[in-house]
Amino acid sequence: MEDQGMRLDQNYSNRKGIMGGTFAPIHNGHLALAMCAYRQFHLDSVLFLPAGNPPHKQIRRDGASDRQRLDMVKLAIRDYPQFSLDAEEMKRDGLSYTKDTLIRLSRGEPDTEFYFIIGADSLMAFDTWYHPEIICEHCRLAVAVRDGLDMGVIRQKVCELQKKYNASVCIMNMPEINLSSTELRKRCREHQSIQAYVPEAVRSYIENHRIYGI
Repeated sequence: MEDQGMRLDQNYSNRKGIMGGTFAPIHNGHLALAMCAYRQFHLDSVLFLPAGNPPHKQIRRDGASDRQRLDMVKLAIRDYPQFSLDAEEMKRDGLSYTKDTLIRLSRGEPDTEFYFIIGADSLMAFDTWYHPEIICEHCRLAVAVRDGLDMGVIRQKVCELQKKYNASVCIMNMPEINLSSTELRKRCREHQSIQAYVPEAVRSYIENHRIYGI
């Protein structure tokens, strides 16, 4: 594990990861990423935070409903005592921003150090997020770097974010996982099996509720 910009100026009694996303649907790659962060950063828990109406990825209304996405996350994490669900983003009116979520969580748990789990692609686009400086005040960025990515480019971006926002960035190494929710929805529409890619309870839920064109 490579650590960049770790803050040492505050003591915390708890470490919590945050897994945000639309989870449409949640799949084994999400669970593997959360478990990787949990183990590498010695987290006490990981919070799954399904997005309600994110500005960068509008929820398609012809797919799963908010309730169905929540149900699928619950089913996917039910056998993981270290994982939990926060449904607050679903209740918001208007757009949902990461900085508002982190402010809410930090106020509710002032003794918790938060690790916001993202991919390297999100790290490279971090300057385009809404108030990145506020995000960096309330969490460390836990970045999953997959095989084949140029670590020189990643390190350069980390240094840039440290200088601009005093960002604290933790790098975790992930095995290559060629899996996306977009591809799973496509497989469902084409009536192909998704059994190998999602927990069995999630696969059964999708079929029973005839989601994603099944």
